[in-house]
Amino acid sequence: MAGTSDHVKDWYRSNFELFESSLNGESKGALHQLRKEGLHRFLETGFPTTREEEWRFTNVDPIAKTTFRPVVRLEDQGITRKDIRAYGLQDVRSIRLVFLNGHFEPTLSSAGKLPKGVRVQSLASVIGTESERLAGTIGRHVAPDANGFAALNTAFLQDGAYISVPEQTDLEEPIHLLFVTTKQTEPFAVQPRLLITAGKGSRVTLVESYVSLADSTHLTNAVAEIIVEEGAVVEHDKLQNESESAYHISSATVHQSTKSVYTSNMISLGGAITRNSLTVLHGGEFVETTLNGLSIGTGTQLIDTHTTIDHAEPNCVSHELYKTVLDGTSRGVFNGKIYVRQDAQKTDAKQTNKTLLLSDDATINAKPQLEIFADDVKCTHGATVGQLDAEQVFYLRTRGIGLDDARDILTFAFASDVVNRVNVEAVRDQLEPLIHAKLDRGRGMMPS
Repeated sequence: MAGTSDHVKDWYRSNFELFESSLNGESKGALHQLRKEGLHRFLETGFPTTREEEWRFTNVDPIAKTTFRPVVRLEDQGITRKDIRAYGLQDVRSIRLVFLNGHFEPTLSSAGKLPKGVRVQSLASVIGTESERLAGTIGRHVAPDANGFAALNTAFLQDGAYISVPEQTDLEEPIHLLFVTTKQTEPFAVQPRLLITAGKGSRVTLVESYVSLADSTHLTNAVAEIIVEEGAVVEHDKLQNESESAYHISSATVHQSTKSVYTSNMISLGGAITRNSLTVLHGGEFVETTLNGLSIGTGTQLIDTHTTIDHAEPNCVSHELYKTVLDGTSRGVFNGKIYVRQDAQKTDAKQTNKTLLLSDDATINAKPQLEIFADDVKCTHGATVGQLDAEQVFYLRTRGIGLDDARDILTFAFASDVVNRVNVEAVRDQLEPLIHAKLDRGRGMMPS
């Protein structure tokens, strides 16, 4: 499409200059050099367009044509714990960091007493005391030139979550990162950065939630770098349920070492345009990776999921299950890549993508990919697209169940295969009413 105009680039350049002027002495450090590299890269490339293969089915012109004001400081809007209670993990003890419009809000957060050596804190606080050390760590796995969104996130790198779990530590309580957007009078951009390290032999569960308190137009542009060291076990649950005026772009990279286990459960419900990119690199043998996902689109939503698993070492296993439900004129994209490199013998990789279309006007672009350069492997992939079974709907209706309820029951049964893979019961308990409410709203959007 048209790409990013000079006007929009100038907007971000001038906002960067204002941001830079507020940094005082920090603007002369190595970390700020990384920010300037990010800005330079963004000004060179702008936002991606459909001319690029990786973005062929995802037109981000609505984002590229809007001047989003970067939120560069915490703005007190009187939000209380009561306002966000519904978005917490109910009936379970958790370590919670709350971010308002991308910035850490300590009065709404609760870390409790952490085990020795565990660090769960805002990235801004670490930048304030360890900027030079971070400069050699952050950006190592998601480079500023990954795409225009990652470059822009790097340019305005300021806050987010810093999590470090030392070796042989079993963190029993989940860590909940709750990102909340609030009512604003103009389009705004929040750009959280996550840097997470699970030390050798550790075990940690991370819940990442994105919600909106108002239907304000905004861009969430998140970048995550996750390091899973030897023998560590990480479950990472992500729930995106922002307003229908939101745009959500996420780039996450996971580096796994020998005998580590990483599980991702990614649920996408909200946003006008949502794009989740997840890349996993196997940096050692006997690695296990499981990627599960569920996307539900209604109205005119676009939900795009891109995954890459790089089998760079032998004797590794990966499993992927991504399901999509589409109603109205919504569109879905699934692009799942599995690379098996020449030395990655004894690889076992399976990828499954299933889509349920509830409307004749909904569309899906599915592109499963296998690139195999080793000869002793077991790899499969497949994609299916279908509609609700008319006989099953009829059966439920003969039992006195209304048409809408029958459709919801069957649709949730389709989705529950992913929901039930989430180990955190409090997250599962959140999902069922959210999914039913989403389907109900979708019916309300259909023309009469």
